[in-house]
Amino acid sequence: MSITTKGGDKGQTSLYTGERISKSDLRVEAYGTLDELDAFIGEAKHHVSEYQDVSKLLIEIQNRLYRVMGELATPDGSYPKPLCESEVNEITSSIHHYEEKLNLKGFVIPGACLASARLDICRTVARRAERRLTALAQTAEVSPHLQKYVNRLSDLFYILARHIEAQKGLLTYKDKTSKHCK
Repeated sequence: MSITTKGGDKGQTSLYTGERISKSDLRVEAYGTLDELDAFIGEAKHHVSEYQDVSKLLIEIQNRLYRVMGELATPDGSYPKPLCESEVNEITSSIHHYEEKLNLKGFVIPGACLASARLDICRTVARRAERRLTALAQTAEVSPHLQKYVNRLSDLFYILARHIEAQKGLLTYKDKTSKHCK
Protein backbone atom coordinates (compact mmCIF):
# COMPACT_ATOMS: atom_id res chain seq x y z
CA MET A 1 0.00 0.00 0.00
CA SER A 2 1.37 3.41 -0.95
CA ILE A 3 1.35 6.46 1.29
CA THR A 4 0.17 8.36 -1.80
CA THR A 5 -3.62 7.95 -1.76
CA LYS A 6 -4.50 11.10 -3.72
CA GLY A 7 -7.33 11.56 -1.21
CA GLY A 8 -5.91 14.89 -0.08
CA ASP A 9 -5.39 16.36 -3.52
CA LYS A 10 -8.40 18.62 -3.12
CA GLY A 11 -7.54 19.89 0.36
CA GLN A 12 -9.31 17.24 2.41
CA THR A 13 -7.93 14.75 4.92
CA SER A 14 -9.34 11.84 6.89
CA LEU A 15 -9.77 11.80 10.63
CA TYR A 16 -9.29 8.66 12.73
CA THR A 17 -13.03 7.97 12.33
CA GLY A 18 -12.81 8.16 8.53
CA GLU A 19 -14.62 11.49 8.39
CA ARG A 20 -13.20 13.84 5.71
CA ILE A 21 -12.47 17.45 6.69
CA SER A 22 -10.55 20.39 5.27
CA LYS A 23 -6.81 20.42 5.82
CA SER A 24 -7.27 24.00 7.08
CA ASP A 25 -9.64 22.89 9.86
CA LEU A 26 -8.57 23.95 13.37
CA ARG A 27 -8.44 20.29 14.40
CA VAL A 28 -5.97 19.45 11.63
CA GLU A 29 -4.01 22.61 12.45
CA ALA A 30 -3.76 21.49 16.11
CA TYR A 31 -2.59 17.94 15.51
CA GLY A 32 -0.46 19.04 12.56
CA THR A 33 1.44 21.42 14.82
CA LEU A 34 1.94 18.56 17.30
CA ASP A 35 3.26 16.46 14.42
CA GLU A 36 5.73 19.26 13.67
CA LEU A 37 6.71 19.25 17.36
CA ASP A 38 7.26 15.50 17.18
CA ALA A 39 9.70 16.00 14.29
CA PHE A 40 11.62 18.68 16.22
CA ILE A 41 11.77 16.40 19.26
CA GLY A 42 13.22 13.72 16.97
CA GLU A 43 15.96 16.12 15.99
CA ALA A 44 16.54 17.30 19.57
CA LYS A 45 17.12 13.71 20.72
CA HIS A 46 20.31 13.62 18.65
CA HIS A 47 21.64 16.70 20.43
CA VAL A 48 20.85 15.54 23.99
CA SER A 49 22.10 11.97 23.66
CA GLU A 50 24.71 12.44 26.39
CA TYR A 51 21.83 13.12 28.83
CA GLN A 52 20.16 9.73 28.94
CA ASP A 53 17.44 10.87 31.35
CA VAL A 54 16.45 13.65 28.95
CA SER A 55 16.63 11.33 25.91
CA LYS A 56 14.36 8.81 27.63
CA LEU A 57 11.88 11.54 28.54
CA LEU A 58 11.80 12.82 24.95
CA ILE A 59 10.98 9.32 23.66
CA GLU A 60 8.15 9.04 26.21
CA ILE A 61 6.79 12.39 25.03
CA GLN A 62 6.93 11.30 21.39
CA ASN A 63 4.97 8.16 22.20
CA ARG A 64 2.34 10.17 24.06
CA LEU A 65 2.12 12.71 21.26
CA TYR A 66 0.87 9.99 18.92
CA ARG A 67 -1.96 9.36 21.35
CA VAL A 68 -2.65 13.08 21.74
CA MET A 69 -2.80 13.48 17.95
CA GLY A 70 -4.97 10.37 17.65
CA GLU A 71 -7.38 11.70 20.24
CA LEU A 72 -7.54 15.05 18.46
CA ALA A 73 -8.25 13.26 15.18
CA THR A 74 -11.22 11.52 16.82
CA PRO A 75 -13.83 14.22 17.48
CA ASP A 76 -16.52 11.75 18.51
CA GLY A 77 -14.52 10.68 21.59
CA SER A 78 -14.09 7.07 20.47
CA TYR A 79 -10.26 7.08 20.44
CA PRO A 80 -9.28 3.84 22.23
CA LYS A 81 -6.33 5.17 24.28
CA PRO A 82 -7.08 8.73 25.42
CA LEU A 83 -4.62 10.61 27.59
CA CYS A 84 -5.43 10.50 31.30
CA GLU A 85 -4.88 12.78 34.27
CA SER A 86 -2.06 10.59 35.65
CA GLU A 87 -0.04 11.32 32.49
CA VAL A 88 -0.51 15.05 33.04
CA ASN A 89 0.68 14.51 36.61
CA GLU A 90 3.74 12.61 35.37
CA ILE A 91 4.88 15.43 33.11
CA THR A 92 4.24 17.92 35.93
CA SER A 93 6.40 15.79 38.25
CA SER A 94 9.17 15.75 35.64
CA ILE A 95 9.09 19.54 35.48
CA HIS A 96 9.32 19.78 39.27
CA HIS A 97 12.17 17.24 39.34
CA TYR A 98 14.32 19.38 37.05
CA GLU A 99 13.23 22.66 38.66
CA GLU A 100 14.50 21.42 42.02
CA LYS A 101 17.97 20.99 40.52
CA LEU A 102 18.06 24.59 39.29
CA ASN A 103 17.99 27.92 41.03
CA LEU A 104 16.78 30.13 38.21
CA LYS A 105 17.24 33.83 38.92
CA GLY A 106 15.51 35.61 36.09
CA PHE A 107 15.08 35.62 32.35
CA VAL A 108 17.38 33.24 30.53
CA ILE A 109 18.76 33.92 27.08
CA PRO A 110 18.08 30.73 25.10
CA GLY A 111 20.55 28.89 22.94
CA ALA A 112 23.70 28.70 25.07
CA CYS A 113 24.47 25.37 23.39
CA LEU A 114 23.05 23.41 20.46
CA ALA A 115 21.18 20.90 22.66
CA SER A 116 19.36 23.60 24.64
CA ALA A 117 18.66 25.59 21.47
CA ARG A 118 16.92 22.56 19.94
CA LEU A 119 14.85 22.11 23.10
CA ASP A 120 13.90 25.80 22.99
CA ILE A 121 12.66 25.30 19.43
CA CYS A 122 10.53 22.44 20.77
CA ARG A 123 9.28 24.81 23.50
CA THR A 124 8.11 27.42 21.00
CA VAL A 125 6.44 24.87 18.73
CA ALA A 126 4.70 23.40 21.79
CA ARG A 127 3.40 26.87 22.63
CA ARG A 128 2.06 27.27 19.11
CA ALA A 129 0.42 23.86 19.36
CA GLU A 130 -1.22 24.99 22.59
CA ARG A 131 -2.57 28.11 20.87
CA ARG A 132 -3.99 25.95 18.07
CA LEU A 133 -5.54 23.59 20.62
CA THR A 134 -7.04 26.53 22.51
CA ALA A 135 -8.57 27.86 19.29
CA LEU A 136 -10.05 24.42 18.59
CA ALA A 137 -11.43 24.18 22.14
CA GLN A 138 -13.37 27.41 21.55
CA THR A 139 -15.38 25.73 18.79
CA ALA A 140 -15.29 22.00 19.63
CA GLU A 141 -15.00 19.62 22.56
CA VAL A 142 -11.37 19.04 23.59
CA SER A 143 -10.35 16.90 26.54
CA PRO A 144 -9.09 18.99 29.45
CA HIS A 145 -6.32 16.39 29.89
CA LEU A 146 -5.05 17.18 26.39
CA GLN A 147 -5.10 20.89 27.07
CA LYS A 148 -3.20 20.48 30.34
CA TYR A 149 -0.67 18.10 28.81
CA VAL A 150 0.13 20.34 25.85
CA ASN A 151 0.37 23.33 28.20
CA ARG A 152 2.93 21.45 30.33
CA LEU A 153 5.05 20.51 27.31
CA SER A 154 6.44 24.00 26.78
CA ASP A 155 7.33 24.22 30.48
CA LEU A 156 9.09 20.89 30.30
CA PHE A 157 11.13 21.83 27.23
CA TYR A 158 12.08 25.11 28.89
CA ILE A 159 13.30 23.44 32.07
CA LEU A 160 15.14 20.69 30.18
CA ALA A 161 16.98 23.30 28.12
CA ARG A 162 17.97 25.17 31.29
CA HIS A 163 19.02 21.88 32.94
CA ILE A 164 21.40 21.12 30.08
CA GLU A 165 22.80 24.65 30.08
CA ALA A 166 23.37 24.44 33.84
CA GLN A 167 25.08 21.06 33.46
CA LYS A 168 27.45 22.61 30.92
CA GLY A 169 27.97 25.77 32.98
CA LEU A 170 26.38 27.86 30.22
CA LEU A 171 23.20 29.19 31.82
CA THR A 172 23.06 32.81 30.59
CA TYR A 173 20.74 35.38 32.14
CA LYS A 174 19.40 38.48 30.43
CA ASP A 175 21.72 41.39 31.17
CA LYS A 176 19.84 43.70 33.52
CA THR A 177 22.00 46.61 32.46
CA SER A 178 21.35 46.29 28.74
CA LYS A 179 20.64 49.57 27.03
CA HIS A 180 17.23 50.40 25.61
CA CYS A 181 15.71 53.31 23.74
CA LYS A 182 14.04 56.12 25.69
